[in-house]
Amino acid sequence: MGNLIFGIVFILLGLITIYLRVFKNSKGLGKLETMKETYGEKLGLVIHVISYTVVPIVTGIVMVVRYLQCHLLIF
Repeated sequence: MGNLIFGIVFILLGLITIYLRVFKNSKGLGKLETMKETYGEKLGLVIHVISYTVVPIVTGIVMVVRYLQCHLLIF
């Protein structure tokens, strides 16, 4: 059950960052500006997208799939 809950939370975290980036013009993404200052405009954005959007969504999907594999005997 833990994998399912954490997986859903990770997916939601990634989707929230997408929403903030697209619809709120990156307002609420506090670490983004620091990363842009440290690594430059493009690299800072790439690192932030990978760290706070891609990794949580992929991790969440993997956790949900693992839960479904164990409990529903699919895949």
